[in-house]
Amino acid sequence: MSKEICLYRVSKIKNPDVKLWMCFPSVYSFSLSSLGYLWISKEFDERDDVFVERVCSDTSSTCLSVKELDFIGFSFSFDLDFLNIFKMLDKYSIPLKAEDRDDTFPFIFAGGPVITANPMPYSKIFDFFLIGDSKNVNTTVVDVYKNNRDKTKDEILNILSDIEGVFVPKYPKPVQKSTTTLDCCVYTPIISEDAYFKDTFILEIVRGCSNCCAFCLASYLNLPQRNVELSKIIEALEIGLNFTDKIALLGANVCTHPDIDAICNYLLEKMSKGKKIEMSISSLRADKLSPLIVKTLVRAGCKTATVALEAGSERLRKVINKNISNAQFVDTVRVSRDNGLKGLKVYCMLGLPTETMEDLEDLVKFVKTLKTDFKGFDLSYSFSTFIPKPHTPFQWCAREDSKSLENKQHYLKKEFHKLGLKASFSSVKWDYYQTVLSRGDERLGDYLIEVYKNGANLGAFKNSAKGLLDVSEFVGEFDINSDLCWDIIKVKPEKFALISEHNRLLH
Repeated sequence: MSKEICLYRVSKIKNPDVKLWMCFPSVYSFSLSSLGYLWISKEFDERDDVFVERVCSDTSSTCLSVKELDFIGFSFSFDLDFLNIFKMLDKYSIPLKAEDRDDTFPFIFAGGPVITANPMPYSKIFDFFLIGDSKNVNTTVVDVYKNNRDKTKDEILNILSDIEGVFVPKYPKPVQKSTTTLDCCVYTPIISEDAYFKDTFILEIVRGCSNCCAFCLASYLNLPQRNVELSKIIEALEIGLNFTDKIALLGANVCTHPDIDAICNYLLEKMSKGKKIEMSISSLRADKLSPLIVKTLVRAGCKTATVALEAGSERLRKVINKNISNAQFVDTVRVSRDNGLKGLKVYCMLGLPTETMEDLEDLVKFVKTLKTDFKGFDLSYSFSTFIPKPHTPFQWCAREDSKSLENKQHYLKKEFHKLGLKASFSSVKWDYYQTVLSRGDERLGDYLIEVYKNGANLGAFKNSAKGLLDVSEFVGEFDINSDLCWDIIKVKPEKFALISEHNRLLH
């Protein structure tokens, strides 16, 4: 029998007024490594008046039946999660479209970065959405429901539509993204040997990123950058290290935490006293990777780390607002090698606005120089293609033609092979349809249902649109003065600021 350690108090005397499933659209082992999903489940579970059951795509049996439930919530973190969400709804005989579910069905809702960025493609599927940080919003939703459960589903939805951070497609009105302070350290509430990251204690020390690369949804959707207080990080680490030796620091910009040196020194002191610690960090910014951070990672068992170069030339890096020079990146590689790492995985992107073949030629020249200067140090490269994302300065930009992107990939594969360098590439065709999902509107709902019914492969994505809509309109350039379907979600910086940044970088 697998071992799970629960790090929070669950009331032994439950008197649930509200019963819900928190659903994760993948297998159970992945859910146990999803910090956001586990934390919101914990927040529900800590209430004496709520019974929450965690349900995953591979769950074989449940304590509660659909008819007993008041809510079914879905974590929605990746564009293609909708496929498993549909599969789970089908599994429990729940109609996919909200209009086909009467009052005998529970409320179906979703939250997560995909939904906060643009809920419109899924507006025909869910009854309501949680927009932004879930803290306080989920509590308010439960209380509203408890106080109005004698009303019809439509009447309750109308009331929910007035809550900050809740978007109800049936009663559409502008909704402000919920943004909370990090007054505590969010950490893994359940440690399990069955988790994808086995027995790992994950803690979020930073939310958001102040660097604001112009393509980056994670930066803009979580502004302002918020840092957890050092004392609360240490307190969380003390809890986690009582139960496991494996820790992971999470955040879009971990290296810029004002107390990162103190965190490293705390861990190094623990290890110097004989405490075994294995550590990983989710993101490393190339111009902020200090010798102390690398030494801590190496002392904690890391052999390699991942850094983002993004673009091949300094010119293009300035366009995307990633102001890292070649010299700074060389220093990063040197610091990594000299302080014990065996290699770096370098993340890059193709098809960024204004990119030319000269930028790729500059990249090839640069990686050749790196290989020559750092013989024996393992440098590998990973390439994705640019997907314009809502609420970023590049949200209006077109996605580059697929044939052109494939030609660029072919060029780089050939050149990297000549140099004997390892490089992996994302699928241009799949990235195309992720762009459709990213910037689609409410018309996408029926299309996505057809994609699901037709097998959810690339052929299904291509053929299911016939007679419904032309999905290519979501991948072209958008008029900067036009209304966008996701404008209904109000975030900061506001749209006028994004326009100003767009014009500054591209004109």
